[in-house]
Amino acid sequence: MTAFSPRKTATPAIYSKETRGENFFAKDLNAQRVLERIAPEMLKRNFDRLKDFGAFVGGPLDEQASYSDRVAPPVLETHNKLGEKKSRVIFNAKYEDAHQEVYKRGAIGLSFADKDAEPHLLSFTMGYMLSQSDISVHCPVTMTGAVAYVLDKFAPADVRAAYLHEMTRMDGLTKTGGTWATELHGGSDVGATTTVAKKDGEKITLHGLKWFTSNANSGLALATARPEGAPAGSKGLGLYLVPSHLANGEQNAYNIRRLKDKLGTKGLATGEIDLEGAEVIEIAPPPHGLRIMMEALEYSRIHNAMGAAGVTRRAFLEAASWATHRKAFGKEIINYPMVQNELFDLMVRSEAATALAFEAAKTFDVALKDEEQRIWLRLSTALAKYRTAEDAVQSSKKALEMVGGNGYTEEFPTARQYRDSMVLTVWEGPANIQALELLRMVVGKEPGDDVFIEKIRKISDALPAELAAEKTLLDKGLKEAMNALLHLRASPQDGERFARKLLDHMADVLSGALLAEEAAHDLTLGDARKALVAKRYLDKAFGEKKLELSSDADPVHTHFKEIVSYAPIAPAKLGYAAPANDTVKPKQKGLKP
Repeated sequence: MTAFSPRKTATPAIYSKETRGENFFAKDLNAQRVLERIAPEMLKRNFDRLKDFGAFVGGPLDEQASYSDRVAPPVLETHNKLGEKKSRVIFNAKYEDAHQEVYKRGAIGLSFADKDAEPHLLSFTMGYMLSQSDISVHCPVTMTGAVAYVLDKFAPADVRAAYLHEMTRMDGLTKTGGTWATELHGGSDVGATTTVAKKDGEKITLHGLKWFTSNANSGLALATARPEGAPAGSKGLGLYLVPSHLANGEQNAYNIRRLKDKLGTKGLATGEIDLEGAEVIEIAPPPHGLRIMMEALEYSRIHNAMGAAGVTRRAFLEAASWATHRKAFGKEIINYPMVQNELFDLMVRSEAATALAFEAAKTFDVALKDEEQRIWLRLSTALAKYRTAEDAVQSSKKALEMVGGNGYTEEFPTARQYRDSMVLTVWEGPANIQALELLRMVVGKEPGDDVFIEKIRKISDALPAELAAEKTLLDKGLKEAMNALLHLRASPQDGERFARKLLDHMADVLSGALLAEEAAHDLTLGDARKALVAKRYLDKAFGEKKLELSSDADPVHTHFKEIVSYAPIAPAKLGYAAPANDTVKPKQKGLKP
């Protein structure tokens, strides 16, 4: 029986003049190939589902995103018609319908089914596509999944039974989630929480201000708070579930003070919430509250990385579509070498971000079954969250520049994508927080340094002879990382001085290793295209920095059409030995001019 393989029947990508209306999964041959390699059975079960989702994301969701951003962002009503202080957020109907449509299609529910639950990788993959059109929808989907994950894994049985279904149902009535940790004085220092949990018999109420709450109108939120008499710091925190409405239908005792006026994600309601005696359900008492909230944030960080990788993909898609159809000085600009260089670098950045994000997403499911994988999960998540967010911003900027003056206008998606991408560096902990997480793993009690070195060495040692040059560069990057890790083990007091540099370098090493691993896999299938991608990434990360001018043919330009259309390149064309098995042959050639 022939194994399921979308690669064998895929046709090279053709770039339309408009990206809206495209199928963001069917056209993304790189993401398909990543899934085919790391989760073939999941892809087989859900291939048609993902194609349908890709059509929804590239069409109705993208149209809604522009409308909500430019014409009808959410508004806050602070009092009801009787003058009572009862706040509520009013959304336009297109946003509400699109938001619920995501849940109806299983973006959260399929991973929490009682029978035959899909891996969380499916939800993360849908998140990868969502942010290509609308981070303002992907954000609440992320938090809904995070709250559902906490309820499923950590909540008391009666709480799980009462509330999990409300967040995982797929009938258009899903209650969405929120994670309320940030306070005005604390920011990322959640241990400084001043929100108080008061207990009166069986009833627990929260009192305080949560300063930055995305999806402010959530039906069920997780909030950190300090019970009366609990010690200061993180060990004194409990974790509580805050329903928007009580069992009798009355609104719970909290109010949205105002909505934030933000740089981007304008379709999303982000607010300041006054907790004025809101009745809550305890999920975990001190000292476990912050630890379990961090479980929710870890889940969200993976979605953040996947969404950021999606943004880099959309940036490339916009630039490639524009360059394919825009004429200047007598021909389409995609034919100019400088444009080809920029497009190739955008593509390399996109594929590196995708490899990094999918590594963290894949590991999340593995770690649920194997506790020993928790170290690699935390490491890969920190590296992926940091690097993909940076890539999203830089890629969005490059795409805007490629489109030019039109790209700077709000009529084109590049302007919104650039504004929205900035939030990915801030949500779920900025770069410094990821650097501190990295330090905890590689300098503290955990053997994260050994785990990282072993992971990269294993990939490097498995590379074929055809990738000797790439292996040399990867080993150079690994050696530099090892030297830094050894120094910090001996001198941990230097950690915070060098943590950001280490974070950046280790992200380069892992990204390069994953691309090289993909290249090695593709070579066995008779395709050397990914080898060019891996080489470009590793050259930029660890190659000698010097200006080289040569008249020799550059394989990037020689094979440019195959590269950007994901068509296979025969290994022999790049001087590699032919594989023993059959090669993958495209059904048609190249780019449509």
